[in-house]
Amino acid sequence: MSELIHQFEAWLLEYGVWGLVIVAFTESSFFPIPPDVILLPLSLADPDRALMFALYTTLASTFGALLGWLIGHKLGRPILLKFISEKKINKVEDYFSRYGALAILIAGFTPIPYKIFTVFSGVAKIPIKVLLIWSFIGRGLRFFTEGLIIFWLGAQAKPFIEENFTMLTIGGGVIILAVYLVYLYFKKRKKII
Repeated sequence: MSELIHQFEAWLLEYGVWGLVIVAFTESSFFPIPPDVILLPLSLADPDRALMFALYTTLASTFGALLGWLIGHKLGRPILLKFISEKKINKVEDYFSRYGALAILIAGFTPIPYKIFTVFSGVAKIPIKVLLIWSFIGRGLRFFTEGLIIFWLGAQAKPFIEENFTMLTIGGGVIILAVYLVYLYFKKRKKII
């Protein structure tokens, strides 16, 4: 199975930017292969265009989140009810409704399958505007971090990313949490004024 996946990845890589865009879009809703497996080789082959590749990936992934939302909105609850009780769905829905933006933001950056959050955002009826904004920020932070590292380090970026991926993810998660807390602070402050 692993060999088949690698062959499929190689096939997508042959399509260059189009393969990258297709993977980034579909991965946000149902596809199992993350866009990094196309983004990184493309960027390493042409480090001067790494930031442009990161932009394509971010935009395609953000718009793909809409498909995930639609799947969750139209099909999510009946499918979830086959695996999870109504009470648990309502509880997760409540948490997601309260903290949805934070969940979307953090999921956009981490290696957690993003499609889980986009589909559940449709089930939880998260406003599409919230999904798009926080998807763009979270996915952008992830892909532009990779793009910047490759842009700056060139060929040395691959071992750097492989050796420091966990620390990059944790550091990015801390930054994302800080950004979200600042956002909440100003949102509450605006209500008081």
